Amino acid sequence: MSTDTVLFELGTEELPAGEYVVMAEALCAGICSGLQSHSLSHGEAKVLATPRRLTVIVSDVATNAADTEQEILGPPIAAAKTKEGEWSPAAIGFAKKQGVAVEMLDTIATDKGDRLGLVKRVTGAVCAEVLPEIVTHAVAQIPVSKRMRWGRERHEFLRPVQWLMLLLGDESLELSLFGLSSGRVTRGHRFHGKSEITIPNPNCYQEMLRDEYVIADHQERKAMIRKQVEALVSGDETAVIDDGLLDEVTGLVEWPVALRGAFDDDFLSVPRQALVSSMREHQKYFHIEASDGSLVPAFITISNIESNNPQAVVYGNEKVIRPRLADAAFFFETDKATSLAVKSERLESVLFQRDLGTLAAKQRRISRLAVALCEELGADEATVTGAAAVLKADLVSDMVGEFPELQGIAGRHYALNDGLSDAVADAIEQHYWPKFSGDQLPSSPESAAVALADRLDTL
Repeated sequence: MSTDTVLFELGTEELPAGEYVVMAEALCAGICSGLQSHSLSHGEAKVLATPRRLTVIVSDVATNAADTEQEILGPPIAAAKTKEGEWSPAAIGFAKKQGVAVEMLDTIATDKGDRLGLVKRVTGAVCAEVLPEIVTHAVAQIPVSKRMRWGRERHEFLRPVQWLMLLLGDESLELSLFGLSSGRVTRGHRFHGKSEITIPNPNCYQEMLRDEYVIADHQERKAMIRKQVEALVSGDETAVIDDGLLDEVTGLVEWPVALRGAFDDDFLSVPRQALVSSMREHQKYFHIEASDGSLVPAFITISNIESNNPQAVVYGNEKVIRPRLADAAFFFETDKATSLAVKSERLESVLFQRDLGTLAAKQRRISRLAVALCEELGADEATVTGAAAVLKADLVSDMVGEFPELQGIAGRHYALNDGLSDAVADAIEQHYWPKFSGDQLPSSPESAAVALADRLDTL
């Protein structure tokens, strides 16, 4: 059986980092399903994806499906002829429907007796003929979160489609989608590569793109980024590589280049989580820890260009992160100017739920519930009462307003700033624990008491 490799590439403007891999996988599933529905066997199906392209490569695709025989059953033999031995109307009608002379019909044995019938030879599908239709259907089935239109036409996709390529081995197949016609031309990196690259066959696709500064394989780019990031830290440092952030930055680049920058030591007085959030959530930077787990005043960013002056790129990123960290420092210092007790009074004007009153009312209910749990949990009532009195106060702080994920964490820092005990500060932070299944649990009976009380009140 003759086989060949299929390559389909959908070239677009930059796609959202969190969506294009799922889209490429759906495209691959659609193409493979279409091949199977036409009885075209195939080997490995590979998904390649970058912010500017969704690509599927399927190896060992049968160029022709095998011919098959199809039995079409007609009337029972007993009803095929009249008493006079002539063909019955049922037999004649069946032959006419099949477009053959009645004499060409066969006798076919079945479980319910012999029947008049016809054995038809069905020619197998030709891959080159059905592939454009398969791809068209697969593209239509790609899950798209929000469609947009571009140009004068009414075509819709997540981002404007710029080019198409459909190859079956060395042959370029004709396909029309989004007002475009397919060819064998792809595009290199937006800044480093050629605007047009002619691909002779699927086997050289990845290497030819690599020569034009495009790593087409998402997983390969991801591994490259991890390796580059780890190479930029010294022996006693550790780059904290969050899998979610790694996936996200992989989805932002076609040619990853890791660069290390730094920020002022003075910012280390700000709660660690605020600094990490500024770097990770806002700038997509990886942060660095020292051997003792403390934060190093440095970061690693992933660029999409190989600059002739990398230090200029580093400087630009340092210039961007500095005001963000300065904002966090400002919020922290401003919040410390008023105690948690004062902040707690402001909860009287913050609605929790229409039928349940304000956050201040919720805080009072939590306090009563937590005190009631003290004996059962063996918790110190004074500590529980002290924590419950200001448990939600940090929700009105500037820091939590800017960094919602710091609720509880900010409260702990402000409690220590107010001179409250470590046990009270821990309870304020840990009353949100666990945040998800498998997360760490409160470390003390006092923390457990307020955590349980908060959840009981919510329920």
